[in-house]
Amino acid sequence: MVMVCDPMILAVPGVRGLVPYQPGKPIEELERELGVTGAIKLASNENPYGPGPKARDAAAAALAQMERYPDGGCFALKRALAQRLGVSGRQITLGNGSNDVLELIARTFLSPGEVALCDQYAFAAYPISVRGIGAHMIQVPSRGYAHDLDAMAHAVSPSVRMVFLANPNNPTGTWFGKDALAAFLAAVPASTIVVLDEAYCEYVTEADYPDGCRYLAAHPNLVVVRTFSKIHGLAGLRVGYAVSDPALAELMNRLRQPFNVNSVAQAAAVAALGDEGYVERMRDANAAERAALATALKGRGFMTLPSAGNFLCVEVGDAARLYDALLRAGVIVRPLAPYGMATHLRITVGRPEENARLMRALADIARAA
Repeated sequence: MVMVCDPMILAVPGVRGLVPYQPGKPIEELERELGVTGAIKLASNENPYGPGPKARDAAAAALAQMERYPDGGCFALKRALAQRLGVSGRQITLGNGSNDVLELIARTFLSPGEVALCDQYAFAAYPISVRGIGAHMIQVPSRGYAHDLDAMAHAVSPSVRMVFLANPNNPTGTWFGKDALAAFLAAVPASTIVVLDEAYCEYVTEADYPDGCRYLAAHPNLVVVRTFSKIHGLAGLRVGYAVSDPALAELMNRLRQPFNVNSVAQAAAVAALGDEGYVERMRDANAAERAALATALKGRGFMTLPSAGNFLCVEVGDAARLYDALLRAGVIVRPLAPYGMATHLRITVGRPEENARLMRALADIARAA
């Protein structure tokens, strides 16, 4: 006799209340659903130019060894990161993208029933990582769609074991400066882990932007998280990393799977680190196109939040309607209703021709309304 069981009973309590993370719609899915061809994707904050030539060549060369397991310790990549960041290799924890690193941090330092904090409009991966292990996430109200670091510091109680900060923040693009970060770190007790997500740091051009790694020596409870998915253009290869006090890194590396960064990804990431000129060109191109796109959107009556990343958070009114209309025009952007921002869309800064295509689509939609 077959017994019928509710699968929800089988899941651990933290998983039962989760809603799966929804990535940006792939171009192939849009083509299947609506029959749209020649679509462009401005939804996932990818580098529209892709990786640089050095990373491409290194990835292609690494394919010749794909029958071999990757270096489980990621020696070459750790060495390259340590040299670039001015830290010890013992401070680095590598992951299958920065999401994997965020999961490692939560699993290492949070227990069921404990509490973490994040901003009201924080990246969806933070609450998923925390709630999935049965801990609690408190989202602190934002101030003007930006982190209210004073409010977050005041919300840290003895029960709060972890705080997530993002600088710049996804999905809003907002950022905070050196003094604000220093004051926050000084206010947080050493028993609370501070996770500083700097996924978009290489895109930032503001002089007051703080480099989180410079604060590690004075704050051993700080963990800085970065990725190769954004400016380096390696989103499809999945490489992320954390930089922390060696004692914290040693604990996280106890949980890290030994082959969580594949050989092709390791080779491409090492080469990308050695291509500073490409990163500078990508930063400059993004800054110019971001400013031009914000001006164009403002000209159509849309308000954009200040952004230091490679995307804009845009207030459009009926975001669900406009998102659907853009899909039918072959332009994929990101609706932010899951973040409690039902009137906003997040739009990745694309190539000039992609941004022009977006603006033409918006004009066509307005004329047809």
